[in-house]
Amino acid sequence: MSAASLFRLDGKGVLITGAGGGIGRALIEAFRDAGAVVSGADRAEDALEGLELSHRLIADLADMDATASAVRHHMAAAGVPDVVISNAGFTRAETLEALDNSSWQSELAINLNGAYALTGPVVEAMAERGSGALVFIASVNGSMHFGNPAYSAAKAGLVAYARAIAVERGARGVRANVICPGSVRTPAWDHRLADDPRLLDKVLPHYPLGRIVTPAEVANAAVFLASDAAAGITGISMAVDAGLTAGNLRFVDDILR
Repeated sequence: MSAASLFRLDGKGVLITGAGGGIGRALIEAFRDAGAVVSGADRAEDALEGLELSHRLIADLADMDATASAVRHHMAAAGVPDVVISNAGFTRAETLEALDNSSWQSELAINLNGAYALTGPVVEAMAERGSGALVFIASVNGSMHFGNPAYSAAKAGLVAYARAIAVERGARGVRANVICPGSVRTPAWDHRLADDPRLLDKVLPHYPLGRIVTPAEVANAAVFLASDAAAGITGISMAVDAGLTAGNLRFVDDILR
């Protein structure tokens, strides 16, 4: 097999959650370009409008039972996916002061519990078949604190869950890995920039590459981890963060230079 073909996913069935968001749309494009047959999941039909998808899965991740039922129906119709990209995410409470019981529960429900509800039935179906790959889109917040405490706790939980799959289902052909993006320039930034047009001037000095990453860069990493090029890789967390977690650039510039 040639090196180039290792990165191809021709004919592979891929299910992407959070498909209607900024990263989700980039994931769809990247996997389609790699030859995959792409299905998309989101909480409402209109979120998937205009997307080229072989199947659509509508599920509110906050409802674990309904989500598990929806993914079982999806597998009955479309078959067991070869790849799942667990990408859906949500956060509102940006600091401890903004956190309460309701925001804690809602952010864990969508970012962690819902991800488990959707992927759990697929993992077992993959293990029964003897092959499959999962990629969880977590965050640098899962290993270092950059705010959003409930979201961060949930993303750290995703890392632990992926490791559990890697260790306990690896012998049955299932791989699980995690991508941990830093800030990603998606429409989620629009309201922040509207409030403070100079916000990126404050953010970028923390990033060694001098910029934040694009949705396409996150998607390209996901294609790699899902492909045969990464056949020997499982249970890892890959930072796609423009160098944010490599070290404290602001400290070097402000204190040492």
